[in-house]
Amino acid sequence: MEINKHFTENAKNDFHLVVKARQGNQKAYADLMHRYKDSIYFMVLKMVNNKEDAMDLTVETFAKAFEKLDKYQPEYAFSTWLFRVATNNCIDFIRKKKLNTQSIHGMLDEDGDEKPLQIKSDGLNPEETSIKKQQTEELKLLIESLPIRYRNLITLRYFDELSYEEIAQQLDLPLGTVKAQLFRARYLLGNIINRYNKDDI
Repeated sequence: MEINKHFTENAKNDFHLVVKARQGNQKAYADLMHRYKDSIYFMVLKMVNNKEDAMDLTVETFAKAFEKLDKYQPEYAFSTWLFRVATNNCIDFIRKKKLNTQSIHGMLDEDGDEKPLQIKSDGLNPEETSIKKQQTEELKLLIESLPIRYRNLITLRYFDELSYEEIAQQLDLPLGTVKAQLFRARYLLGNIINRYNKDDI
């Protein structure tokens, strides 16, 4: 993979970080995100005109970009490619919002409860119990990368095992808002878990 000779110094630095990230260097991922999270956020905010949506879409942009990092070609600067990923992500979001075809209840059962979020572990023998405990700890670490309001909701629901009503009361939020934000939190967490699992392969 040859670097474009017309790249600026910043673009060259990004290219070297991309190479390291492709090799599994987690600090390189973090450095790339640190460099561009603010500029991506403000660009997205202009497109969707909603701070919460912009924050979610920024997280999604990096999740998608890092997942597709092997498709990046250094013919263009990494920043150009990343902003294109962000723009396409926003366009998809706006289109889906307009169509409004996916109800939040799509992930709920007939009683109105969400389908359980879990890491697979069917066995109960000591070894599998130990693995499940380790996976739970790893899941907690992954949750730390979510925006704080989603982190709190996931913790209250899945670790403290509070009901929707109890969460709504504790956070002083309408019940519908709690359900909607938990749905969003589960979606973002799912993206992170998918990338985590791929990194482990």
